Amino acid sequence: MADFGGWLMPIEYPGSGVLAEHASVRERVGLFDVSHLGKASVKGEGALEFLNQMFTNDLNRITDEKAQYTLLCNPDGGVVDDLIAYRNSASDFFLIPNASNTTDVVRVLKENLPTGIIVENQHEKFAVLALQGPDAHSVIQSFGINPTMDYMAFSYVTIAGCEVILCRTGYTGEHGYEIVPRWEDASTVWDELVLAMQPFNGLVCGLGARDTLRTEMGYPLHGHELSLEITPVQASAGWAIGWKKESFRGSEVLRTQREEGTVRSLRALKSNDRAIPRAGMTVTDNDGNAIGVVTSGAFSPTLKVGIALALIEPRYVEGDLVTIDVRGRQSSATVTSLPLVPSHVR
Repeated sequence: MADFGGWLMPIEYPGSGVLAEHASVRERVGLFDVSHLGKASVKGEGALEFLNQMFTNDLNRITDEKAQYTLLCNPDGGVVDDLIAYRNSASDFFLIPNASNTTDVVRVLKENLPTGIIVENQHEKFAVLALQGPDAHSVIQSFGINPTMDYMAFSYVTIAGCEVILCRTGYTGEHGYEIVPRWEDASTVWDELVLAMQPFNGLVCGLGARDTLRTEMGYPLHGHELSLEITPVQASAGWAIGWKKESFRGSEVLRTQREEGTVRSLRALKSNDRAIPRAGMTVTDNDGNAIGVVTSGAFSPTLKVGIALALIEPRYVEGDLVTIDVRGRQSSATVTSLPLVPSHVR
């Protein structure tokens, strides 16, 4: 167990461990308790227009019962948080930000709130359980639910007698679902999901496997690939920006970065030796000149090598060789494309 965003979280579970939990998600199914994630609601006439002015992505791109990945930036383009916005209607949105940033997200929204719209911090009103892997569909189906829905869609269903939000979302790169029960129903729903996974040899999974899975996919983690100092353009998250929108928080700075380029951009690296890159390690060219820094690093259980996400000079592209300073040892790595392993989210 370890502190994560102010919550005591399991890194791995007894009897399995990170490697087994990672493999379970890639090959079968795994269940994560990610109830530390924040929750908030935004309701009232004009909610869509208000959030479109606050968030980078364009909520007009999605319809009711669809979700969207987006970012809340400050006026300088730095990222307050990245989050998922669930659209019940144009006047009713449910947000899932990161644990430690929920208070900041709610505060920024309330500071800019127009009349007639209500923002509520619901962090401890709902839990979040993530069922991920190729057999996740069959596990949900075992409850008598038809789980066939588009990626980033959601619906309201009943599991173990409890009403939950069933979302075709996740953070692993596999086909999966995030299940959002009320806080008081969370343990009941968790226990039933654990039982339903047993015929598929599924495992409960901790933050260790969650991190290796998301790093293989190149999914950003706030505080690493995104922060108040790292903009979406630098983090190669421009796809989550509604560039056609007239304006949104930070839009002026982000448009300038898009047009003029940035000093550093996010790249994926794959080790050419046995070294394991870690966050904070310096990336250099082959002459020893610093060109960037590792933002996330791990051993890839799928590829059996060290992998990293790094902010480096944008002139380095797929196939280029760089060097990572791994505790004083110079380790060779190759710039590679993302995702590092195939995505199966759709």
